[in-house]
Amino acid sequence: MSTIFSKIINKEIPADIVFETDTILAFKDVNPQAPVHILIIPKVEIPKVTDIIVKEHDGLLGEMIDAANKLAKEMGIAEDGFRLVFNCGDKGGQEVYHLHLHLLGGRQMKWPPG
Repeated sequence: MSTIFSKIINKEIPADIVFETDTILAFKDVNPQAPVHILIIPKVEIPKVTDIIVKEHDGLLGEMIDAANKLAKEMGIAEDGFRLVFNCGDKGGQEVYHLHLHLLGGRQMKWPPG
């Protein structure tokens, strides 16, 4: 299953990439919901959080969170605070079925989120 994120990984579609390793990619969201809105995705296709297999994807979530922490510091939002979000499924607000972590910051976050 090819998604828009797969096309970004394969450099078929341009994106404002802010971080990349052999296993993950991070880029600015084209429809930002905060002054800082970065999407962090694995380069392997995993449709959603419930499809993660711990033995197969060992360390992937940790690497994604490490990237989020690094980017939060680089973007100047680490001290004031930020939000990390995984949406899962239609009712969870997931629009692209390729696992992705939202890094949001630069404004006051509200609760409940939506």
